Amino acid sequence: MIPFISPAYADGAVAAGPGMAGQLIMLGGFVLIFWLLIWRPQSKRAKEHKNLIAGLNKGDEVVTSGGILGKVTNTTDEFVTLQVADNMELNFQKSSVAATLPKGTIKAIK
Repeated sequence: MIPFISPAYADGAVAAGPGMAGQLIMLGGFVLIFWLLIWRPQSKRAKEHKNLIAGLNKGDEVVTSGGILGKVTNTTDEFVTLQVADNMELNFQKSSVAATLPKGTIKAIK
């Protein structure tokens, strides 16, 4: 016998856990918390980003997810062309545009 572990004796009592209704309520609570904390904010951000990409126009000042600032010079269905310096234009996928900036931001930084 192991000296540090005391033996457990059953006294014939049945341990009652939560019933089926309690388990369903707990499961519903977990689903609700998952939806409120994870699913809903993520879908809201995705919707805002989709609207941002759809609203890109020539002349908008944007920043990419890589941190590159530029002015939109051309847009297609999948790509956007940014002027990042004088006589330098780079092509990016529209999904890499992270945010639009107020007009004049690029001039204020230079």
